[in-house]
Amino acid sequence: METPDGTVGPNNGPKSFPGTNSSGTHGSSNLTSGYIVGCQVALGQLSAGVTISASPNLVAGFSFPLSPGQVRWVAINNIELVKSGAYTINYQDIPMEIQGCGGFAQARQVSMVEIIGVDYAKVTLYGQPFSIG
Repeated sequence: METPDGTVGPNNGPKSFPGTNSSGTHGSSNLTSGYIVGCQVALGQLSAGVTISASPNLVAGFSFPLSPGQVRWVAINNIELVKSGAYTINYQDIPMEIQGCGGFAQARQVSMVEIIGVDYAKVTLYGQPFSIG
């Protein structure tokens, strides 16, 4: 599938095109990667919010609190695919600090690709779950 050139903007996608199921996009194809992270138990009082330390294309690491039984989505990269062509994303060994989790924690890498155009497509890829800590 080839992505057409696009322009990033709010809700200016092809809502009436076949294959979109009347869903609008923000005007360009998109590649988002991150982690789904969960914690079995928590210790102490937690503060709300997520802190992500990152430059535009390189993630230095991230830190966040989790409550018992809570699962969080933490995005680490979002690439607007505004030109046609091949795109890749590669990262490994990203430091994670989960605050307040005193037991079993697990994460899984997730990448989502959204392609605009006549044949709209959104594909989600899940990595193998791994233990943290």
